[in-house]
Amino acid sequence: MATCWTDSYDRGMTKYQFVSELDLHSNIVLAVTKKDGALSVVSPVDEKLAEGVELALTTLDFSAKPLSTLTVVNPLDSSKVVVAVGLCTEHATESLRHMAGVATRTAAGRDEMAICFPHETAEQAGAIIEGAGLGAYVFDAYKKPAKSPVALINVVSSFGSDDVFNRALVLSNAVNAVRDLENTTPNFLNPVTFAEEAEKVALEVGLSVKIFDEKALEAEKLNGLLQVGRGSASAPRLVRVEYNPADAEGFTALVGKGITFDTGGYSLKPSTAITEMKTDMTGAATVLHAVVAAAKLGVKRRVVAWLCLAENMVSGTAGRPDDVIVYRNGISVEINNTDAEGRLVMADGLIMGCEENPDEIIDIATLTGAQMVALGNRTTGIMGTDEVRDAVVAAARRAGEPAWGMPLPAELRSSLDSECADMKNSGSRFGGMLVAGLFLKEFVGKTPWAHIDIAGPSFNREGEWGYQPKGATGVMLRTLVEHLAR
Repeated sequence: MATCWTDSYDRGMTKYQFVSELDLHSNIVLAVTKKDGALSVVSPVDEKLAEGVELALTTLDFSAKPLSTLTVVNPLDSSKVVVAVGLCTEHATESLRHMAGVATRTAAGRDEMAICFPHETAEQAGAIIEGAGLGAYVFDAYKKPAKSPVALINVVSSFGSDDVFNRALVLSNAVNAVRDLENTTPNFLNPVTFAEEAEKVALEVGLSVKIFDEKALEAEKLNGLLQVGRGSASAPRLVRVEYNPADAEGFTALVGKGITFDTGGYSLKPSTAITEMKTDMTGAATVLHAVVAAAKLGVKRRVVAWLCLAENMVSGTAGRPDDVIVYRNGISVEINNTDAEGRLVMADGLIMGCEENPDEIIDIATLTGAQMVALGNRTTGIMGTDEVRDAVVAAARRAGEPAWGMPLPAELRSSLDSECADMKNSGSRFGGMLVAGLFLKEFVGKTPWAHIDIAGPSFNREGEWGYQPKGATGVMLRTLVEHLAR
């Protein structure tokens, strides 16, 4: 029987563990490739098993395209199966995550599955655990899936260790926690309940939490949150979550957009665009679980996360186009588009974050549809001061998450000029993602800063792929943690 490297870890209905050797009489996942028309098992397995699998796959004309799958009977035990996964080598470590994710999703409904993929480092062993955890994810708060996630996942590796296992599970669970929040519907998740959940999660790992209710927002002149939240029966909230280890080396502030539902306000969204607006709080969910993950991993950096929570509704008390608000730092903003509300609440978080003099401040938001026009549905746009922007892009590359550094052209700033205020909240539709970045830039002063726009990549509107399910993706959580732990 296989030998455990470490105790298994529960998330929902699935347990994970490293094992030192493959049990040939089990359900098995193998990597397969095709060269010159011949199929070949590339996983390090028993020769008889490999030959039997190759024969079955050849008979069934398996394509072996990257991340394709085919399930056949285990030739050494007819009561078990072998899942063949097409070898993917585009990004060695990230490819392993995606292969493992495809495998665990394919294995849904089975009691156990052993993943045996070729890999060469402890980091890659951890990536297989991460991908397995991400691929096994299901959101079943309102509807039970047709098949339960695989109950036990064994990852065959000689690189297994407690440290590798712990990091992999912390990261995959953090991503899945972001997914849970994003998939939760707005009749259950509003600014008040989100703040309560953030407090609960943060206190569980010993973080300090402060919640600014509407009276505190007024006292602190946090007028962006008040303006956007005026139309909702659920009052806005600003949540500050701090992780401050005794041996901290540096200080990063994180700011997340938390619009729990976005109607567009009086600049009402069309019916085709108003669905999925439960996802507009993903930035806040991401910074919350980034700081929680940093604490669990013992990252040696002080991190303060600011969650900017509001619901953008239409009512007799809602803010209007032509309103002017003045922020606590004196900047006045004319509202010319109530559907450009995310930047209004983010400005409050950026002001508060910068007042604490961090070494850098990073914000993340589902901010603009223009992000998808520029970069599609899987690549995140990153803007800001050169040093921080480039560092976050580099962290995304190491984490395996597609991201691209974008400019902030000075000439676009004039489209935000206002005749009655310091600026408008919405400008040119050309380069709209960059214009939104220029708006936020006004609120960070000289603080080194990066802005991350995840409007497209945060929610998978297409079919499942790799370790990504349909729906919430939890994108850029791993990048933020990678950056914090640099």
